[in-house]
Amino acid sequence: MKPAKITEGVYTLRVNHFNRHLFDSLIPLPDGTSYNAYLVKGAEKTALLDAADPEKAGVLFDYLSGVEKLDYVVCHHAEQDHSGSIPLVLERYPGAKVVTNPKCKELLTAHLHIASDRIIEVKDGETLDLGGKTLEFVYLPWVHWPETMGTWLREDRVLFSCDFLGAHLASGELFSDEQSRYIPMKRYYAEIMMPFRANIKTNLEKLAKYDIAFIAPSHGPVHRDPKAVIGLYHEWAVEGPRNKALIAYVSMHGSTYMLVNRLVSRLQDAGICVEKLNLDHFEEGRVAMAMVDAATIVIGTPTVLTGPHPKAAYAAYLANALRPKAKYLSVIGSFGWGGRAVENLAAMLPNVKAEILPPVMIKGMPGEAEFAKIDELAAAIVSRHAGLPGCGL
Repeated sequence: MKPAKITEGVYTLRVNHFNRHLFDSLIPLPDGTSYNAYLVKGAEKTALLDAADPEKAGVLFDYLSGVEKLDYVVCHHAEQDHSGSIPLVLERYPGAKVVTNPKCKELLTAHLHIASDRIIEVKDGETLDLGGKTLEFVYLPWVHWPETMGTWLREDRVLFSCDFLGAHLASGELFSDEQSRYIPMKRYYAEIMMPFRANIKTNLEKLAKYDIAFIAPSHGPVHRDPKAVIGLYHEWAVEGPRNKALIAYVSMHGSTYMLVNRLVSRLQDAGICVEKLNLDHFEEGRVAMAMVDAATIVIGTPTVLTGPHPKAAYAAYLANALRPKAKYLSVIGSFGWGGRAVENLAAMLPNVKAEILPPVMIKGMPGEAEFAKIDELAAAIVSRHAGLPGCGL
């Protein structure tokens, strides 16, 4: 493998993992992923920025086969998909030092047992001169770990952003484009970054002072249109929700499905964008993406042993963990003889700061009286969505 040139003296060592289907034994990877390292060659020193998952260390070393000396290994983030092969790099290059922040140093010594005397600590805003290539270290905490930082290469206006602004996407293309990046970036944001919206807003403000030409993330292709990429994160993390309702449901004998169809029909008739997801075919990434910009989330569930269906409960758990910016929540569904599905779901959503709209739980198959209650719920949603921007993509 040969490093791909971004600009003079700056190269990407992208380690693609096309056939990885699950991340952290949890997150689906329909497009695979990549572990991006970068090489910056100054007139006097050479730095490797990040490494790769240990499973793919051989590919990383293939990239490095022509590099006789490394002076520094910058570690932006201690999670093993970026740092896991650093101990192997240090064995190959015994004179190299790891450059990172104090919190990351703590994690590297705990997770990878890297000797503290091999690590140089840097402060926020501190610089490292490679000889005509100046690395400025930029703390970016909580995107998505507390120790995350980036590196600003002053002369070439490259921001190495770590997980921030990246995408789980294995690709042979050096640069991203508008068509290929949107869905992978939104999925990545939804699954990993969404719980940290407040921190993302702060870090976007921090990056505003840099005149960025390239964004080089730790996953996915390099971005050469940084304003568009940062604009997506601003839309998702900073702006309010859109005129969109997510109806996530599961139905056992058809009654809940009938309620869902009625609600979807009424909302669409009123001009609300609706994403209707059958949780029987649960895919975490798709559910998470649907939550990014929805103003209303409605969970549809039958009653199982007095509580919600397990897949509906998992959807509620996911919403509580990801903390979407939805303003309104409700529950619709059915029961055979009784239960506490609504109460149980409500108790699972303390982190979602949304208004709870009156639920509609019915006994058995719905009739006109029950459909009328669904119509009332639809009217309540429509009135609250007045003035919201369109649903976008």
